[in-house]
Amino acid sequence: MARAPEPQAGRRVSSRAVDDYLRHLTVERGLARNSLASYRRDLAIYTDWLAAAGIAAPEAAAEADLSAFVRYLGSEREPTLAVSSIARVLSAVRGLHRFLAEEGRTPTDPAKDLRPPKLPMRLPKAIPVEQVAAIIEAARVGDEVIALRDVALLELLYATGARVSEATALNVDDLVDEEVVRLFGKGGTERIVPVGSYARAALDAYLVRARPVLSKRGSATPALFLGARGRRMSRQAVWQVLQDAAERAGVEASVSPHTLRHSFATHLLAGGADVRVVQELLGHASVSTTQIYTLVTADTLREMYTVAHPRAR
Repeated sequence: MARAPEPQAGRRVSSRAVDDYLRHLTVERGLARNSLASYRRDLAIYTDWLAAAGIAAPEAAAEADLSAFVRYLGSEREPTLAVSSIARVLSAVRGLHRFLAEEGRTPTDPAKDLRPPKLPMRLPKAIPVEQVAAIIEAARVGDEVIALRDVALLELLYATGARVSEATALNVDDLVDEEVVRLFGKGGTERIVPVGSYARAALDAYLVRARPVLSKRGSATPALFLGARGRRMSRQAVWQVLQDAAERAGVEASVSPHTLRHSFATHLLAGGADVRVVQELLGHASVSTTQIYTLVTADTLREMYTVAHPRAR
């Protein structure tokens, strides 16, 4: 089998098709700037390969060319790509060719049967409830104003399963009332999530006793969580708050804001919550994304069964 061509410097493919596709994604699907940049980078890998293969434009690619491109990504490209990155590139390429076919710019879609490599299943990492509680308790140490903010922040992350980007984007007005918060997820989707009593109490203490102090240190901002200088907290700052609290709590497992999101979902399902309810709370577009957490819960049940049942081993 002939080796797929390597991209060569100085050769370029017409980018009109890619530009038109990205414009379509912007106008018709409302993709965010970061998502569009990711699509552009992935499609650049494809168009560079087409140039090296002597194919002038994506419209000229045939099904055999797409198969050769898959081989190139899987075993011949240097540097190699992770399986997840290959799947992402092929998804962008499939979308491009589907767009060209639907627009009548190609008679058929040569990528319609293109299949990405199967991704290895990675189970989410959750930590026990006791460790979550210990981390939050450890955040109470130090300057009272900062401690009140950190406790409110961590309580909210665990109480709602919010992504760190959703938490840092929160404004005070997004606390709809004492029991729910409005979160804005990927693609600007909005969801309403209940806030438990622990988080409500922590937020009340922060809003009354700490946020006014922090707000005076900077210019007026509607942001809910403020840094030491009165500005909206960054994702990196949230990560550092959690790292510091976990270290003080003696939690040796690697933790991140996403760990609290995973723990939120896992603990809900372990407590008997319906998977579709958890899907809504997490803001997942598909229940299949949420169902990976049911595997975590099933693994835990099997482990407990093996240990506890007299005839399990």
